Amino acid sequence: MRITLHVALLLSGLLCTAPGSAATCRDPAGFDAFLAQIEKEAAANGVSAPALSALDGLTYDPDIVAKDHGQKVFKQTFEEFSGRMINSYRLRKGAQLMKQHASVFSRIESTYGVPAPVIVAIWGLETDFGAVNGNTPTLRALATLAFDCRRTERFQAELIDALKLIDRGDLTPAAMRGAWAGEIGQTQFMPSSYLKYAVDFDGNGRRDLIHNTPDVLASTANYLVGYGWKRGAGWEPGEPNFSVIKDWNKADVYARTIAAFATKLTAAQ
Repeated sequence: MRITLHVALLLSGLLCTAPGSAATCRDPAGFDAFLAQIEKEAAANGVSAPALSALDGLTYDPDIVAKDHGQKVFKQTFEEFSGRMINSYRLRKGAQLMKQHASVFSRIESTYGVPAPVIVAIWGLETDFGAVNGNTPTLRALATLAFDCRRTERFQAELIDALKLIDRGDLTPAAMRGAWAGEIGQTQFMPSSYLKYAVDFDGNGRRDLIHNTPDVLASTANYLVGYGWKRGAGWEPGEPNFSVIKDWNKADVYARTIAAFATKLTAAQ
């Protein structure tokens, strides 16, 4: 899912919607019945009644479907994209944050083998270091995309995983706000990735990828390790860890920009 969702978030200005593309393949009048079925499936997957109550009152959002159906192929070259995204502000801010959180990054590299510049490059490109996480209600977005039959199975699973996050105590329904396609937090995890890779790195008892910087940074490293990150290996195209960056975002121009940003941050250390 990362191949388009993160690019869509960062390049929202490049999205356009064709006339009529907001139409779903299902009658929105059936949305409540659909949610009732999701509630049954989630309960069968062990989600508690209090967490299931987060579905109460959710309404269908046609704007979400319009954004999803309106995505277009990304056509910028690497030079164009990276030249815009790796700007002086992000380079300066990224270097500052590596110094500010040096002790956290040292622990992360010791634990996961992922160096600070790679994590900071992702952090900066995804949300400008947590400044632009998105403000779309996550459960409503996921429920709408699950109801639309274009990718219904994928988003039904993400919706149930979002309920599991609530059940686990990581997030409240009100706190679950992010990108229009359901990504949450400062490095934009889908609920399934949040469940699988989020870690409580500061030991406060919660995995908080929205507000807690150590959790955000360590969880991003843990995600990369989960996809095969090799300690001490390079990340530029042709090097062992570039394929892992491609698993973060399969769009080649985006992955190459992460790698180039990380290399520039390394030189600035």
